[in-house]
Amino acid sequence: MPSPDDREPLITVIGIGADGWTSVPEASWRRLLTADVILGGARHLAMLPDTLDVVREPWPSPLRDNLPALLQRHAGRDVVALASGDPLVSGIGSTLIALLGEGAVRIEPALSSVALARARMAWPSESLDVVSVVGRDPHAVLRTLAPGHRVIVLSAGAHTPTELAGLLAEAGYGDTVMTVLGNLGTADESRVEATAATWEGSAPALNVVAFELRGPVVASWTAGLPDDVFEHDGQLTKRDLRASALARLAPQPGQLLWDVGAGAGSVGIEWMRAHPRCWTIAVESDAERAGRIGRNAGRLGVPTLRVVHGRAPDALADLPAPDAVFVGGGATAPGLLDACVDRLAPGGRLVVHGVTLETESLLATAYGARGGELTRLSVEHAAPIGSFSGWTPARAVTQWSWSKP
Repeated sequence: MPSPDDREPLITVIGIGADGWTSVPEASWRRLLTADVILGGARHLAMLPDTLDVVREPWPSPLRDNLPALLQRHAGRDVVALASGDPLVSGIGSTLIALLGEGAVRIEPALSSVALARARMAWPSESLDVVSVVGRDPHAVLRTLAPGHRVIVLSAGAHTPTELAGLLAEAGYGDTVMTVLGNLGTADESRVEATAATWEGSAPALNVVAFELRGPVVASWTAGLPDDVFEHDGQLTKRDLRASALARLAPQPGQLLWDVGAGAGSVGIEWMRAHPRCWTIAVESDAERAGRIGRNAGRLGVPTLRVVHGRAPDALADLPAPDAVFVGGGATAPGLLDACVDRLAPGGRLVVHGVTLETESLLATAYGARGGELTRLSVEHAAPIGSFSGWTPARAVTQWSWSKP
């Protein structure tokens, strides 16, 4: 029986540069000539010569919902898909692999727009971040804000540079130098530079934006953002306590956090800021606070944070299993801690905060039964006392942290 690596793929994805077929290798051309079905966007399908006798079918909309049915309809046929540049750079190749598995998809890439943009800017790959806003919320760019940092943004269309310029200016980064590179790799290639504050230009539909960020330090990628960067009504895990919790939650790329009783969403937001592949589901029973979490997440560059308006533990029942759980409020709700422990993935981390005697007693019992680490955190801040200064203590917080075997 052949191994997965020996089997023929179900689909071949061929990358095409913005210059069309000029840069497509001969082997890829021959692959097209033998295909039964060619899938692609309208622009790519229109590039095919009229003499090519093959079924041509555009991608469905919405893509992810309808893609399985499309592929099933052509099961058993020789299928080729067309994509822009490198199909694994925010492209259809990534979507097909997620759906069919690695062994079922063969990728034949062209030069990516990211590589072309780096070449035009003379920016080494290790000196920058790449953010895609293709089909995504452009607020994701705000996660990368740092003075002197470089970012290449894959645009969603001609409107993207203007949207990004507005976001940067609003965030205090109006002096950022933005270079809009249009139609990379074609005879119509263009380049326009301006600052985010002065951008008034137009851009072709196919464009990539390169940023040299100029602005203040507004946030950090380590735990413990200032409290005042969050919109809140007092229900906020304060800076020092948040840093302590996140140190024990230990964000890891690709892992999911449940932020239960999320309040302003600060812990879940900082979890996602730790790495672009970290993700959070924030559970909050108060409708106004749930809306506030979404606004905080967008402003701090993690707009894909998911907010569930509901009361735990019932609201947890249909959620995907987490790799880490933070309970910032409501730990005494019947069955809540047991539900979090049961659903937590092996090796997962649980951190619970409590300020009441009832919650403290519950956490002491949990510590006695399961082990882990029980800590009492007291923070004091200097504040005026008449013409002098003195220490003002915040309410002490009991923290239980535990890792699932």
